[in-house]
Amino acid sequence: MSAEGARAELRSDGLPAVTPSDAQLLERTARGDKSAFGEFVERHRGAVFRFARWCTADAADAEDVLQQTFVSAWRAAGDVRAEHGARPWLLSIARRAAAKARQRHDERRSRESSIEELGEAAGFGDERFTPERIAQATEQRTCIEAALTRLAADEREILVLRDVEGLDGAATAELLGISLAAQKSRLHRARLRWAAELRTCLDQEAQHAR
Repeated sequence: MSAEGARAELRSDGLPAVTPSDAQLLERTARGDKSAFGEFVERHRGAVFRFARWCTADAADAEDVLQQTFVSAWRAAGDVRAEHGARPWLLSIARRAAAKARQRHDERRSRESSIEELGEAAGFGDERFTPERIAQATEQRTCIEAALTRLAADEREILVLRDVEGLDGAATAELLGISLAAQKSRLHRARLRWAAELRTCLDQEAQHAR
């Protein structure tokens, strides 16, 4: 079972113990239980920071977003329903905080390219950039990160939500405040853009290897 739900463990006396769910931790947090909130933070801080890091493309901003997210979570602990886990709720808070951080840095990028143009840029039909080669490139963390950091903020966030954090399409669409169809279109465009940037990275790697 996921970290969001209750799961059985063994206590020191050998009897099963139940790890509290997100909803239970938040309920205790709302009553002022700092230890419950600490457990809640430890459960989700990694996911929140990863999401913030890719949304802001800046480690310092990501730290700020992380702190703002959990400050907001502490304040709203008594108002949220988290029977199915609190992670989408936390990521929605982080998303709003990251948007403010991006505004401060004025990170805006045109997304007027057509799907066909993006497909061409991604190397569709180019034998040098086959799925097998793209798969090999995914083993190169540096190249992946370089390609992701070149994307627009909204492209990074949907890739992280779907392909890193594993949210499904419906949850992602709800978090982003868009329709499921729009979510599919945005994800397709973001994946094409990422493939195009990865192709550039591969080209550069190949040139350096000559």
